[in-house]
Amino acid sequence: MNAILEKLALYWSYPFVRYALTVGVLISLCSSLLGVTLVLKRFSFIGDGLSHVAFGAIAIASVLDIANEMPLVMIVTILSAILLLRTGQNTKIKGDAAIAMISVGAMAVGYLLMNLFSTSTNLAGDVCSTLFGSTSILTLSQTEVWLCIGMSFLVAAIFVLFYNKIFAVTFDEDFAKASGTKTGAYNLLIAVVIAIIIVLAMNLVGSLLISALVIFPALSAMQMFKSFRGVTLCAAILSVFCSLLGLLISILAGTPVGSTIVVVQIVVFFLSWLTAMILKIIR
Repeated sequence: MNAILEKLALYWSYPFVRYALTVGVLISLCSSLLGVTLVLKRFSFIGDGLSHVAFGAIAIASVLDIANEMPLVMIVTILSAILLLRTGQNTKIKGDAAIAMISVGAMAVGYLLMNLFSTSTNLAGDVCSTLFGSTSILTLSQTEVWLCIGMSFLVAAIFVLFYNKIFAVTFDEDFAKASGTKTGAYNLLIAVVIAIIIVLAMNLVGSLLISALVIFPALSAMQMFKSFRGVTLCAAILSVFCSLLGLLISILAGTPVGSTIVVVQIVVFFLSWLTAMILKIIR
Protein backbone atom coordinates (compact mmCIF):
# COMPACT_ATOMS: atom_id res chain seq x y z
CA MET A 1 0.00 0.00 0.00
CA ASN A 2 2.82 2.40 0.88
CA ALA A 3 4.46 1.63 -2.45
CA ILE A 4 1.26 2.54 -4.31
CA LEU A 5 0.91 5.81 -2.38
CA GLU A 6 4.54 6.69 -3.05
CA LYS A 7 4.04 5.97 -6.74
CA LEU A 8 0.90 8.15 -6.82
CA ALA A 9 2.77 10.96 -5.05
CA LEU A 10 5.53 10.70 -7.64
CA TYR A 11 3.09 10.83 -10.56
CA TRP A 12 1.21 13.76 -8.95
CA SER A 13 4.38 15.81 -9.18
CA TYR A 14 4.15 15.71 -12.98
CA PRO A 15 1.97 18.46 -14.55
CA PHE A 16 0.58 16.17 -17.27
CA VAL A 17 -0.94 13.86 -14.63
CA ARG A 18 -2.59 16.80 -12.86
CA TYR A 19 -3.91 18.03 -16.22
CA ALA A 20 -5.35 14.59 -17.04
CA LEU A 21 -7.07 14.24 -13.67
CA THR A 22 -8.52 17.77 -13.87
CA VAL A 23 -9.90 17.27 -17.38
CA GLY A 24 -11.18 13.78 -16.54
CA VAL A 25 -13.12 15.02 -13.50
CA LEU A 26 -14.65 17.98 -15.36
CA ILE A 27 -15.68 15.95 -18.41
CA SER A 28 -17.22 13.24 -16.23
CA LEU A 29 -19.15 15.81 -14.22
CA CYS A 30 -20.55 17.51 -17.32
CA SER A 31 -21.50 14.27 -19.09
CA SER A 32 -23.37 13.00 -16.02
CA LEU A 33 -25.44 16.18 -15.62
CA LEU A 34 -27.25 15.75 -18.93
CA GLY A 35 -26.95 11.96 -18.99
CA VAL A 36 -30.01 11.60 -16.77
CA THR A 37 -32.05 13.77 -19.15
CA LEU A 38 -30.97 11.77 -22.21
CA VAL A 39 -31.71 8.43 -20.54
CA LEU A 40 -35.17 9.55 -19.40
CA LYS A 41 -35.97 10.98 -22.83
CA ARG A 42 -34.84 7.66 -24.39
CA PHE A 43 -32.30 9.56 -26.46
CA SER A 44 -29.18 8.03 -24.92
CA PHE A 45 -27.54 7.13 -28.21
CA ILE A 46 -27.34 10.72 -29.42
CA GLY A 47 -23.94 10.65 -27.71
CA ASP A 48 -22.93 7.63 -29.74
CA GLY A 49 -24.15 9.23 -32.95
CA LEU A 50 -22.38 12.54 -32.32
CA SER A 51 -19.16 10.77 -31.35
CA HIS A 52 -19.12 9.11 -34.77
CA VAL A 53 -19.65 12.51 -36.36
CA ALA A 54 -16.71 13.84 -34.32
CA PHE A 55 -14.60 10.96 -35.67
CA GLY A 56 -15.50 12.03 -39.22
CA ALA A 57 -14.57 15.63 -38.41
CA ILE A 58 -11.22 14.53 -36.96
CA ALA A 59 -10.55 12.60 -40.17
CA ILE A 60 -11.27 15.73 -42.23
CA ALA A 61 -8.99 17.80 -39.98
CA SER A 62 -6.16 15.27 -40.37
CA VAL A 63 -6.58 15.19 -44.17
CA LEU A 64 -6.49 19.02 -44.31
CA ASP A 65 -3.45 18.93 -41.98
CA ILE A 66 -5.10 21.24 -39.42
CA ALA A 67 -2.89 21.46 -36.33
CA ASN A 68 -5.62 22.50 -33.86
CA GLU A 69 -8.54 20.29 -34.82
CA MET A 70 -10.85 21.05 -31.87
CA PRO A 71 -12.59 24.18 -33.33
CA LEU A 72 -13.47 22.35 -36.56
CA VAL A 73 -14.64 19.23 -34.70
CA MET A 74 -16.70 21.37 -32.31
CA ILE A 75 -18.45 23.25 -35.14
CA VAL A 76 -19.20 20.10 -37.17
CA THR A 77 -20.49 18.21 -34.12
CA ILE A 78 -22.75 21.08 -32.99
CA LEU A 79 -24.19 21.46 -36.50
CA SER A 80 -24.80 17.71 -36.60
CA ALA A 81 -26.59 17.88 -33.23
CA ILE A 82 -28.91 20.53 -34.63
CA LEU A 83 -29.44 18.46 -37.77
CA LEU A 84 -30.18 15.37 -35.69
CA LEU A 85 -32.77 17.27 -33.68
CA ARG A 86 -34.48 18.66 -36.78
CA THR A 87 -34.33 15.38 -38.69
CA GLY A 88 -35.57 13.40 -35.68
CA GLN A 89 -38.74 15.51 -35.64
CA ASN A 90 -39.49 14.51 -39.22
CA THR A 91 -42.45 12.16 -39.41
CA LYS A 92 -40.70 10.10 -42.11
CA ILE A 93 -37.36 9.78 -40.30
CA LYS A 94 -37.67 9.07 -36.57
CA GLY A 95 -35.03 10.02 -34.00
CA ASP A 96 -33.28 6.63 -33.75
CA ALA A 97 -33.15 6.26 -37.53
CA ALA A 98 -31.71 9.76 -37.90
CA ILE A 99 -28.97 8.98 -35.37
CA ALA A 100 -28.08 5.72 -37.14
CA MET A 101 -28.07 7.37 -40.57
CA ILE A 102 -25.84 10.31 -39.62
CA SER A 103 -23.48 8.41 -37.31
CA VAL A 104 -22.80 5.50 -39.68
CA GLY A 105 -22.44 7.84 -42.65
CA ALA A 106 -19.98 10.11 -40.81
CA MET A 107 -17.83 7.21 -39.62
CA ALA A 108 -17.73 5.62 -43.09
CA VAL A 109 -16.78 8.90 -44.78
CA GLY A 110 -14.17 9.65 -42.10
CA TYR A 111 -12.48 6.25 -42.40
CA LEU A 112 -12.55 6.44 -46.21
CA LEU A 113 -10.88 9.87 -46.17
CA MET A 114 -8.22 8.67 -43.73
CA ASN A 115 -7.44 5.73 -46.01
CA LEU A 116 -7.34 7.79 -49.22
CA PHE A 117 -5.48 10.89 -48.07
CA SER A 118 -3.77 10.15 -44.77
CA THR A 119 0.02 10.56 -44.64
CA SER A 120 0.33 8.64 -41.36
CA THR A 121 2.57 5.59 -41.31
CA ASN A 122 0.38 3.94 -38.66
CA LEU A 123 -3.18 4.44 -39.89
CA ALA A 124 -4.59 1.47 -37.95
CA GLY A 125 -3.05 2.78 -34.73
CA ASP A 126 -4.42 6.30 -35.31
CA VAL A 127 -7.93 4.98 -35.98
CA CYS A 128 -7.83 2.67 -32.95
CA SER A 129 -6.66 5.52 -30.69
CA THR A 130 -9.43 7.81 -31.93
CA LEU A 131 -12.12 5.16 -31.51
CA PHE A 132 -11.10 3.71 -28.15
CA GLY A 133 -9.06 6.46 -26.56
CA SER A 134 -5.34 6.54 -25.99
CA THR A 135 -2.67 8.19 -23.91
CA SER A 136 -3.59 11.55 -25.51
CA ILE A 137 -5.28 12.49 -22.24
CA LEU A 138 -1.76 12.41 -20.73
CA THR A 139 -0.30 14.72 -23.40
CA LEU A 140 -2.72 17.64 -23.04
CA SER A 141 -1.26 21.11 -23.38
CA GLN A 142 -1.99 23.84 -20.88
CA THR A 143 -4.11 25.64 -23.50
CA GLU A 144 -6.25 22.54 -24.05
CA VAL A 145 -6.71 22.14 -20.31
CA TRP A 146 -7.87 25.75 -19.86
CA LEU A 147 -10.20 25.38 -22.86
CA CYS A 148 -11.69 22.27 -21.29
CA ILE A 149 -12.07 24.03 -17.92
CA GLY A 150 -13.83 26.98 -19.55
CA MET A 151 -16.20 24.83 -21.61
CA SER A 152 -16.95 22.60 -18.61
CA PHE A 153 -17.91 25.55 -16.44
CA LEU A 154 -20.08 26.85 -19.30
CA VAL A 155 -21.91 23.50 -19.50
CA ALA A 156 -22.39 23.37 -15.71
CA ALA A 157 -23.65 26.98 -15.64
CA ILE A 158 -26.16 26.28 -18.42
CA PHE A 159 -27.47 23.24 -16.57
CA VAL A 160 -27.86 25.16 -13.28
CA LEU A 161 -29.46 28.23 -14.89
CA PHE A 162 -31.97 26.23 -16.94
CA TYR A 163 -32.45 23.36 -14.49
CA ASN A 164 -36.23 23.88 -14.11
CA LYS A 165 -36.78 24.10 -17.86
CA ILE A 166 -34.64 21.02 -18.52
CA PHE A 167 -36.58 19.17 -15.82
CA ALA A 168 -39.91 20.16 -17.42
CA VAL A 169 -38.82 19.17 -20.93
CA THR A 170 -37.44 15.86 -19.65
CA PHE A 171 -40.53 14.61 -17.81
CA ASP A 172 -43.50 16.01 -19.74
CA GLU A 173 -42.61 17.83 -22.91
CA ASP A 174 -46.22 18.16 -24.06
CA PHE A 175 -47.32 19.77 -20.77
CA ALA A 176 -44.27 22.05 -20.78
CA LYS A 177 -45.12 23.15 -24.32
CA ALA A 178 -48.76 23.75 -23.38
CA SER A 179 -47.68 25.86 -20.41
CA GLY A 180 -45.69 28.19 -22.65
CA THR A 181 -42.20 26.70 -22.42
CA LYS A 182 -40.25 26.86 -25.67
CA THR A 183 -39.50 23.15 -25.73
CA GLY A 184 -37.86 23.28 -29.14
CA ALA A 185 -35.33 25.85 -27.95
CA TYR A 186 -34.48 23.85 -24.82
CA ASN A 187 -34.17 20.59 -26.76
CA LEU A 188 -31.80 22.44 -29.08
CA LEU A 189 -29.84 23.72 -26.08
CA ILE A 190 -29.52 20.17 -24.71
CA ALA A 191 -28.32 18.88 -28.09
CA VAL A 192 -25.69 21.62 -28.43
CA VAL A 193 -24.40 21.07 -24.87
CA ILE A 194 -24.15 17.32 -25.50
CA ALA A 195 -22.17 18.04 -28.68
CA ILE A 196 -19.70 20.13 -26.65
CA ILE A 197 -19.34 17.36 -24.08
CA ILE A 198 -18.72 14.79 -26.84
CA VAL A 199 -15.86 16.80 -28.30
CA LEU A 200 -14.30 17.36 -24.88
CA ALA A 201 -14.56 13.65 -24.07
CA MET A 202 -12.84 12.42 -27.25
CA ASN A 203 -9.38 12.60 -25.65
CA LEU A 204 -10.58 10.84 -22.52
CA VAL A 205 -12.35 7.69 -23.71
CA GLY A 206 -12.42 7.76 -27.51
CA SER A 207 -15.41 8.13 -29.80
CA LEU A 208 -16.84 4.62 -29.38
CA LEU A 209 -16.90 4.69 -25.57
CA ILE A 210 -18.31 8.18 -25.00
CA SER A 211 -21.86 6.93 -24.51
CA ALA A 212 -20.66 5.07 -21.41
CA LEU A 213 -19.87 8.40 -19.72
CA VAL A 214 -23.44 9.50 -20.38
CA ILE A 215 -25.38 6.30 -19.71
CA PHE A 216 -23.72 4.31 -16.91
CA PRO A 217 -23.67 6.96 -14.14
CA ALA A 218 -27.33 7.78 -14.78
CA LEU A 219 -28.41 4.12 -14.77
CA SER A 220 -26.38 3.41 -11.62
CA ALA A 221 -27.93 6.38 -9.82
CA MET A 222 -31.43 5.31 -10.87
CA GLN A 223 -30.95 2.06 -8.99
CA MET A 224 -30.73 3.95 -5.69
CA PHE A 225 -32.71 7.19 -6.12
CA LYS A 226 -36.09 8.06 -7.62
CA SER A 227 -36.17 11.88 -7.71
CA PHE A 228 -34.64 13.77 -10.65
CA ARG A 229 -32.43 15.86 -8.37
CA GLY A 230 -31.28 12.83 -6.35
CA VAL A 231 -30.46 10.83 -9.48
CA THR A 232 -28.59 13.78 -11.03
CA LEU A 233 -26.46 14.44 -7.92
CA CYS A 234 -25.71 10.74 -7.44
CA ALA A 235 -24.83 10.33 -11.13
CA ALA A 236 -22.41 13.27 -10.91
CA ILE A 237 -20.69 11.81 -7.84
CA LEU A 238 -20.45 8.31 -9.33
CA SER A 239 -19.19 9.64 -12.65
CA VAL A 240 -16.40 11.68 -11.05
CA PHE A 241 -15.44 8.76 -8.78
CA CYS A 242 -15.32 6.26 -11.66
CA SER A 243 -13.23 8.55 -13.85
CA LEU A 244 -10.77 9.32 -11.06
CA LEU A 245 -10.41 5.65 -10.16
CA GLY A 246 -10.16 4.62 -13.82
CA LEU A 247 -7.49 7.24 -14.53
CA LEU A 248 -5.45 6.24 -11.49
CA ILE A 249 -5.64 2.53 -12.40
CA SER A 250 -4.70 3.37 -15.98
CA ILE A 251 -1.68 5.42 -14.89
CA LEU A 252 -0.47 2.83 -12.39
CA ALA A 253 -1.17 -0.29 -14.46
CA GLY A 254 -0.53 1.12 -17.93
CA THR A 255 -3.97 0.11 -19.24
CA PRO A 256 -5.96 2.06 -21.89
CA VAL A 257 -7.61 5.07 -20.24
CA GLY A 258 -11.04 4.92 -21.89
CA SER A 259 -11.56 1.19 -21.52
CA THR A 260 -10.43 1.25 -17.88
CA ILE A 261 -12.89 4.00 -16.98
CA VAL A 262 -15.76 2.17 -18.69
CA VAL A 263 -14.94 -1.10 -16.92
CA VAL A 264 -14.95 0.73 -13.56
CA GLN A 265 -18.37 2.18 -14.44
CA ILE A 266 -19.68 -1.29 -15.30
CA VAL A 267 -18.50 -2.60 -11.92
CA VAL A 268 -20.14 0.35 -10.12
CA PHE A 269 -23.39 -0.21 -12.03
CA PHE A 270 -23.40 -3.88 -11.01
CA LEU A 271 -22.75 -2.95 -7.36
CA SER A 272 -25.55 -0.34 -7.49
CA TRP A 273 -27.96 -2.87 -8.95
CA LEU A 274 -26.93 -5.45 -6.35
CA THR A 275 -27.38 -2.93 -3.52
CA ALA A 276 -30.82 -1.97 -4.81
CA MET A 277 -31.87 -5.63 -4.99
CA ILE A 278 -30.67 -6.34 -1.43
CA LEU A 279 -32.48 -3.27 -0.06
CA LYS A 280 -35.63 -4.33 -1.91
CA ILE A 281 -35.49 -7.79 -0.34
CA ILE A 282 -34.89 -6.33 3.12
CA ARG A 283 -37.88 -4.02 2.79
